[in-house]
Amino acid sequence: MSINESFLAIVNPAAGGGRCGKRFPEALAQLKAAGLNVDVALTSRAGEGTEIARQAWAEGRRHFIAVGGDGTSYEIVNGVFPAAATAPEAERPTLGFLPLGTGNSFLRDFTTEGAAYSMKALAEGTRRDCDVVKLTCREGTIYYINILSYGFTADVGALTNRRFKALGEVGYVMAVITRTAMLKPKSFPMSVEGGVMEREPRLFVSLNNSRYTGGKMLMAPHASVSDGKVAIVEVGKMGRIGLLRTFPKIFDGKHVESPSVYTSEATRIVFDIDSAIDLMVDGEIVTMQPERLDVLHGVLRVCA
Repeated sequence: MSINESFLAIVNPAAGGGRCGKRFPEALAQLKAAGLNVDVALTSRAGEGTEIARQAWAEGRRHFIAVGGDGTSYEIVNGVFPAAATAPEAERPTLGFLPLGTGNSFLRDFTTEGAAYSMKALAEGTRRDCDVVKLTCREGTIYYINILSYGFTADVGALTNRRFKALGEVGYVMAVITRTAMLKPKSFPMSVEGGVMEREPRLFVSLNNSRYTGGKMLMAPHASVSDGKVAIVEVGKMGRIGLLRTFPKIFDGKHVESPSVYTSEATRIVFDIDSAIDLMVDGEIVTMQPERLDVLHGVLRVCA
């Protein structure tokens, strides 16, 4: 089988506290037994998955498996794009998932069975068209398939990573409490589909390609990975008590019923944000100054 017909599994052995590194050999052996030709590349640091995927694409590979969590698939997507954006239909990239030892929010749009479902989809050749979201920033361009958010949600993620990461889930709770005590809406000016530049303060804004974030949080019940649009969720002015009452409703999507939550859709957004801000994108925290968002319709095939 030629290189462009085989899968390259890019593995983050550290995912899930190291569980992924222990479990992936057996999972890949099962895929090979089912008839898939799979090569393996291990990552040892953040960003290496992007470098591996970029080189593999240049060498002619078109089929990838993200073995890890949302961060692993994020790195692969940013390795094959932007080159893949102009690929002919027959050469569109294919991405499968093996969330071994960690969650995968994107995959939850299709199943709650995680790796078992993914292995079946890979073995049976199930493919679905998927959009990729392109975010152009002053510092460069990034691509994502799950979710981008900023404001309170990104502030919590950034604080967790910078001060409380070693504490695990307790650290995340501490970050939520800290950021809630400092709660203050901010203006994130943006123009949707060429409309007026909206400047009303927001607690946070989420621009979603898929419905779930953080594993089981149904952030955007109206999102679809293949409709050519991002589902927008904006949380306006809300007090600390209101936030603490509303936030838990995110697990069943009922938060969008709050009068302080606004939902819409877009294929294109232009930003007028005057400095770099923390962004949470597919579970990763980056600090960049957004300028424009575009949806690349159906440019990726996912095994799901």
